[in-house]
Amino acid sequence: MKLSIIVAMAQNRTIGVNNTLPWRCPEDLKHFKALTMGHHMIMGRKTFDSIGKALPGRTTVVVTRDKNLKIDGCIVTHSLQDALKACAGDSETFIVGGADIYTQSLALADTLYITEIRQDVEGDAHFPEFDKSSWEEVARDIRSQETPQVLDYHFVTYKKLPHPNPLP
Repeated sequence: MKLSIIVAMAQNRTIGVNNTLPWRCPEDLKHFKALTMGHHMIMGRKTFDSIGKALPGRTTVVVTRDKNLKIDGCIVTHSLQDALKACAGDSETFIVGGADIYTQSLALADTLYITEIRQDVEGDAHFPEFDKSSWEEVARDIRSQETPQVLDYHFVTYKKLPHPNPLP
């Protein structure tokens, strides 16, 4: 199974504020939908709460510490490892947030789909730092919008490079 991370983040790695996106970018939401449609999406409970429902056409897997949580239309798991097992058989599974789930999954991911918001943005949730030398940029689509707010952004795809010293 291919494991991909999809995230929109500012130059200062901000991904959220008060459990919402700190910008309005309709094209990013369309990009997210196009990539994730028909696949499993793994997210933390707070990310699920910010979306508010299972998204149509995708299987939503929620990771929570709450052993009693049940969410209609979703698979509820209690660890990233259990969430990954629940996605077995999908050709590509997407990690969609939040910060803690991104941190846990970064070393496991094959692909990063990053919408780079080309400015610093105040926020209280951030994407983890990662070593860009371990990744190859394979696509970049430069965009901008005037409404609903002025925003320059790039859709960037990174593939993990093979480990330079694989164990024998």
